[in-house]
Amino acid sequence: MSLEFELCPGRKVGGDHPCFIIAEIGQNHQGDLEIAKKMIRMAKDCGADCAKFQKSELEYKFNKKALERAYTSPHSWGKTYGDHKRHLEFSHDQYRELQKFAKEVGIHFTASGMDEMAVEFLHELGVPFFKVASLDTNNMIYLKKMAQKGRPMVISSGMQSMDTMRRVYELVKPINPNFCILQCTSAYPLLPEDVNLRVIQGYQKAFPDIPIGYSGHETGVAITVAAVAMGAKVVERHVTLDKNWKGNDHQASLEPSELAELVRSIRTVEKAMGSSEKRLLPCEIVCRDKLGKSVVAKTKISAGSVITLNMLTIKVAEPHGFPPEEIFDLEGKTVKRDIEEDESVTEEAIENYNTRTKC
Repeated sequence: MSLEFELCPGRKVGGDHPCFIIAEIGQNHQGDLEIAKKMIRMAKDCGADCAKFQKSELEYKFNKKALERAYTSPHSWGKTYGDHKRHLEFSHDQYRELQKFAKEVGIHFTASGMDEMAVEFLHELGVPFFKVASLDTNNMIYLKKMAQKGRPMVISSGMQSMDTMRRVYELVKPINPNFCILQCTSAYPLLPEDVNLRVIQGYQKAFPDIPIGYSGHETGVAITVAAVAMGAKVVERHVTLDKNWKGNDHQASLEPSELAELVRSIRTVEKAMGSSEKRLLPCEIVCRDKLGKSVVAKTKISAGSVITLNMLTIKVAEPHGFPPEEIFDLEGKTVKRDIEEDESVTEEAIENYNTRTKC
């Protein structure tokens, strides 16, 4: 069983705890604070556990030439990439306002710190956990500094190899044991054949003492639900209010109805996972009593006879007799009273029969 830890106040992940569902708002808010608030409320209304954003300190994330390059994409919010990113970036005060709003709504609030200075701000802000975006997962200096701050960590693994993820685990674990790794493929939208859900099992085997999760960029909800059935303890999906909005992530995001469906489906699957013990359940008794089969005499069996298998058959019968799985145990037993043809074979008709414990 994977290690469990408290990811947010009062909310543990791992072990037998419910899957923690992150609604990744990212920068799908179009740079509009009121839209961002609507999306936080939407995430709460749909049943997600956390609303997450992406925070950058642009001069620390990009060099000058990267910010100055022309950006002519139809998704652009400015003439240069810097102008585009500045349009989408909320200020520190705006983040404080969003955090306050999320608290009022009643949903956990955090962000991916997209550079070291953004992490410093989020730490000061007091987010419950840090999210490491895939593009920073091999940034070992960044990871070490983040781990040393002591907050729980959720680490995506898009664009990385298993060797890199082992190095990440070996770096973070001794410093901060409260982290999980998410299987992720960094393509938007993600095709099913590139998802590789079996990596979840690979991570579970390689890192058995931490929770494993899934961050998806595919369309629809089925693959993410399958990830939970495979043991994902944290899942993250991008969300939007309208897939037709301008922005690279909207097509790979879930609209409100889809997010609500995802949450419902995950909770249903968690209920369905149940116990690994196979036994007769109370809900099955009605069906068993109505249609469960019993051992029946194929012909009349006279008192004193020694039973052979050709004397017996299996039918739905009244009253219930020996269950079919015990027919071989009856071979060689002595009958102490007549059993009529087509009559159920019951314990009271058999000499010295030791009743076996049955469910």
